[in-house]
Amino acid sequence: MRLAALLIAIAALLGAVPAVAQTPEPTPIVIGQSYALPSVVMGQPREINVWLPPGHGEDGRRYPVLYVLDGGQAQDFHHISGLAQLGTVNGATRDVIVVGVASVDRRNELALRSSNPDLMAQYPTQGDSARFRRFLAEEVIPFVEARFATDGTSALMGESLAGLFVVETALKTPSLFDAYVAVSPSLWWDDGELAGQAASLLAAHPPGPRTVMLSIADEGGDMQAAMDVLVAALRSSAPADLTWTYDPRPDESHASIYHGAALDAFRALFPFPPEP
Repeated sequence: MRLAALLIAIAALLGAVPAVAQTPEPTPIVIGQSYALPSVVMGQPREINVWLPPGHGEDGRRYPVLYVLDGGQAQDFHHISGLAQLGTVNGATRDVIVVGVASVDRRNELALRSSNPDLMAQYPTQGDSARFRRFLAEEVIPFVEARFATDGTSALMGESLAGLFVVETALKTPSLFDAYVAVSPSLWWDDGELAGQAASLLAAHPPGPRTVMLSIADEGGDMQAAMDVLVAALRSSAPADLTWTYDPRPDESHASIYHGAALDAFRALFPFPPEP
């Protein structure tokens, strides 16, 4: 009888204690939408990731678009879309649609054709950036404009080889975007040939207000030398309606510069409240 009473008491006591050993079921955290966009230009579906401001599509508001190169889920999409979300939360920047465009073969998609024998041997698929630019212009941008509440303004952002692509696009097809952000661009590629062409390309620019933002870390060597050539070309040949900035960051490395430079670009390009 005593044992039975003891067992009943223990059972009652256990019933009064929460079952801490039970694991709650997780709920997915959804931070964006991912699309496998069919592409005739690239010959295969391509990963496009989109972060939308809260309330998108509910109140009639329209938003600028930031296109991020190397924008795959395993690349820079989460990083840059996180900065957009931060600006929304703290009110430091206006709401922006972030579109991450994933890259697969970076030297094929982001680098212009090189005639350097070493680069040609090391990267046999290199140099098809013009095709990737067509993919953006003919397939990605129309997809975004048709599906989301855009306001007709856009910016292109990239770092390293993606920064090289940003600079090439700004120089060769300046009307494709309204603003260009190139963080530590790999201007050393093809022995600095793109920077060497900058003055003549700038002289041929069509009229229209645009923005180019350049930054570089403690790169030194060929990277810095090519950047110096580009900056000199901007000083001598930039159209009057081109707004450009050059922000060297010698205290940062190639691995650490992107976050701070991207945050500053958000604050400059998308101030809150919007500039008239």
